[in-house]
Amino acid sequence: PGQGAQWVGMGVELAGVFPVFREALEECGRALSGFVEWDLLEELGGDLLRVDVVQPASWAVMVSLARLWESFGVVPAAVVGHSQGEIAAAVVAGGLSLEDGARVVALRSRVIGERLAGGGGMASVALGVDEVRGGLVRWEGRLSVAAVNGPSSTVVAGEPGALEEWLAWGEGEGLRVRRVAVDYASHSVQVESVAGELREALAGVEPRSSRVPFYSTVVGGVWDTAGLDADYWVRNLRETV
Repeated sequence: PGQGAQWVGMGVELAGVFPVFREALEECGRALSGFVEWDLLEELGGDLLRVDVVQPASWAVMVSLARLWESFGVVPAAVVGHSQGEIAAAVVAGGLSLEDGARVVALRSRVIGERLAGGGGMASVALGVDEVRGGLVRWEGRLSVAAVNGPSSTVVAGEPGALEEWLAWGEGEGLRVRRVAVDYASHSVQVESVAGELREALAGVEPRSSRVPFYSTVVGGVWDTAGLDADYWVRNLRETV
C-alpha cells in the first residue's frame, strides 16, 4: 500500500513474536542507516508523522512482512504496489536490492519533506475516476487525479486553496469526501518542480530483471524491473497511480 496504511507501533508486537520478522526489520534498518539519521525500531514506536520517517518505515514493514510470509512457504507469483508501495514490491520481486530500495524510499521521501511539504494537499472521494475528472474541470491546472484506489475510490491532489474549494463543492453535492492528512501533492504537476533533483539523487540505482512479474501501477501492466531506474521513480511520484 501507499502512505496512509500505517499506525503507531506497527510491526513492534510482531517483531517480538517472530525472529525472522525482527531480523528482516533490522536488515532494513541497516540499509536505511546510510540515508537517514534515525533508528527504525525506535521510530516504529513513535508518532510516524514525518513523511521522511513514515514512508521508509512503511517500506521496511512491507518488505519484512514478505520475508515472514516466505518463512511459512508463502511466496509471490506476482507483485503489485501502490505509490510508494511499489518500492517494497520491487525489492520483494528482486528487481531492486535491499540497499537500492532503501535509497529510493529514503531519498524520495526526503525530497517530498524538504521541497513539496507545505505547498499542497490531497483528498479522497467515494466516486469513480471518470466522474471525478469531469468534476475537476473548473479547477484545471490546480487539481488533478492523483490515485485510483478502486472503482469508486479516487484521490485528488493539488493546490491547498483549490482543494478546499473542491472539498466544499463535494460536500455540497452530497459526496463522501475526506482530506488526506498530508500537506503535499504527490502525483500532481507540483512534482515536476523536483523531478530533476529526484532524478539526480536516484541516479545510482541499479535495477535488474526479476523472475517474479512486477505489475506497475504507473503503466498499468507488467513492467520489466530492469526499467526501475531513476526516471521510473520520478514517474511513480508524478503520475496518477
